[in-house]
Amino acid sequence: MFRDKAIGVELPNFVNLRVIKTDPWLRGDTSKADFKPATLETGYELRVPPFIEEGELITIDTRTGEFSKRVKE
Repeated sequence: MFRDKAIGVELPNFVNLRVIKTDPWLRGDTSKADFKPATLETGYELRVPPFIEEGELITIDTRTGEFSKRVKE
C-alpha cells in the first residue's frame, strides 16, 4: 500500500478451489485425452485429470494456473 492505494498484490503459491462443472469419466475409457476441462467456483477454467469429479476440492498452482492435486476433506 502507498498512500492508501494498493500498488502490488502477492498471491499464495497454491489455493484450494471446488470443481463445479466437469464431464463424467467412465473407468477404462481410453479414447479421450489424459485431461478434461473443468470449471471452478471462481469461474476459472482449466484441465484436470479424468478422475476429478464435480464437487471435489482441488489445489491449483497460482504461478502456472494448473491443477496440482486433489484435496482430501
